[in-house]
Amino acid sequence: MISQKKSQAQIIYLILAALFIASLVTSNLIFQKFFYWYPIDSEIFDVKLFEVSVGLLPYPITFLITDILSEIYGKKKANHVVIAGIFASFFSLGIIYVSMAVPSTSWSAVNDTTFIEVFGSAPLAVLASMMAYLFAQFIDIRVYHFWKNLTKGKHLWLRNNFSTFSSQVIDTLTVLILLCSFDIIAWDKFLGLLISGVVFKIMIAALDTPILYAVVFFFRKHFNLKMGEEIEI
Repeated sequence: MISQKKSQAQIIYLILAALFIASLVTSNLIFQKFFYWYPIDSEIFDVKLFEVSVGLLPYPITFLITDILSEIYGKKKANHVVIAGIFASFFSLGIIYVSMAVPSTSWSAVNDTTFIEVFGSAPLAVLASMMAYLFAQFIDIRVYHFWKNLTKGKHLWLRNNFSTFSSQVIDTLTVLILLCSFDIIAWDKFLGLLISGVVFKIMIAALDTPILYAVVFFFRKHFNLKMGEEIEI
């Protein structure tokens, strides 16, 4: 029975890692499309207050997953997934470079011009995102475990929101500075996108708290974990 439980824990860990990596890579590839996530026509610093990149849609999932991993599997296993995400992103970067280098056929539904227009900025975006992401994710994990140790495993909502809020602000600030420095986004949109991005991410982080509680409750009940206890795999 113990070996069966451990096998289940390993499978769940791999699934969470796969979802984390898929969300991260996808967010880097789709970032050039922007949308309004709330139907209010309000501007701040010449940018619509609720105007954000679609790349932000899967990104909060990565922070939710690292919080789940930190809570259930521990700091070390959460860091392993973060590092795997970095390798996956740079691997996708290499594939994009190769794909842009090879010429399209005359009958290709997507020609070279269209492909480069959509993915041409992706390498720099991935670089900017990775630098911000690396910084933010490791801060997220460290802040999470700081509050977990301080509260002795209690007040899950506190460490979830404190770690995610702080890391999301740092991530948004860092990636926008880099994207503006690379001339991918104009500097006059910096403050507006910063505020819009932070507001969006904080709201999503607050909404994912019930999800985290539900997942942690499932793990504790299924694997008979005590408050603050972690699974060793």
